[in-house]
Amino acid sequence: MRVVLAATAFFLLIGALPASAAAPPAPETLCQVTDPRVTELSGLVSDGTHWYAINDGGTKVQVFVLDRSCAVQKVLSASTDPYDVEDLARAADGTLWLSDTGDNSNKRSTVALLELKPSGGGVTLHRLTYPDGPHDTEALLLDRSGTLYLVTKDILGDAKVYRPNGPLATPGPTPLEQVGTVTIRSTDTKGGPVGAFGSVLVTGGATSTDGTVVALRTYTDAYLYAAPDGDVAAALKRTPVRIPLAGEKQGEALAFEPDGTLLSAGEGVGQPVRAVKNAASLVSAAGAEAAGAPQGEAAAGSSPGGGVPALPAAVLAVVVVFGGWLLVRKLRRR
Repeated sequence: MRVVLAATAFFLLIGALPASAAAPPAPETLCQVTDPRVTELSGLVSDGTHWYAINDGGTKVQVFVLDRSCAVQKVLSASTDPYDVEDLARAADGTLWLSDTGDNSNKRSTVALLELKPSGGGVTLHRLTYPDGPHDTEALLLDRSGTLYLVTKDILGDAKVYRPNGPLATPGPTPLEQVGTVTIRSTDTKGGPVGAFGSVLVTGGATSTDGTVVALRTYTDAYLYAAPDGDVAAALKRTPVRIPLAGEKQGEALAFEPDGTLLSAGEGVGQPVRAVKNAASLVSAAGAEAAGAPQGEAAAGSSPGGGVPALPAAVLAVVVVFGGWLLVRKLRRR
């Protein structure tokens, strides 16, 4: 195991050079979540006045409504017992979508989306099935037409993108179709529960209020993609702008304010909600050049969204062995 640790550290170190000289703004702490009920903040959205937050997992549906000081103002709840809720999205009409898609053991025959209307009336359950077997998924994206996308948490950094192949059935299941793959590369951003290995694991997602910017995050970084026409699947094929989210203990939540500010947060009582102001404008500036470029074309360059060069196959094998060991020990309930 010492040899594996040494080899992994060496290759991650030599590959973890900054992608570009121009550094984006660092996140600023807005407040700290100290309410003991919000212990595993995993999903976050904003309506411009309040923040809506969910815990990872849980035995019933709970959405915590926070003010700008991170204090809980009220709790939206329902008796539905989810398996493993991971992320949250908010539609233009205020409908909240919870992704009950966590599956650390890759054994679920179905996953689910939970629909919570702002007017109350409980939760509507929509079961889903993958076309290629189980996946652990922690990121949910909602486009401006109301289509929902799931992005998997893949230990190799090649996250798969799925969406329902038709209207959501109640309770379903509705089949999912794969519409893309997103390659996340290792970075040297510090933070997360498993060091550099966590920089390739997708733990959350968000879409800007106008639908023109799509964001994914890992434990350590956020990636912003231009979606000028609102097409999420097309956006995720473009070169992203990378924003380091250094120092988050276990960062899983990501959200946009209506003004384009990017919010991030993580699990644990006393952890901060942080903001990168005008983050969406970083994509607007870079998006004109990147909008037509598939992700693969920038793989060897130093674009704002690029990570490090893809690791050789032999190194990947070492990383997978080490990563699998760490995941079993440290991410069993994440």
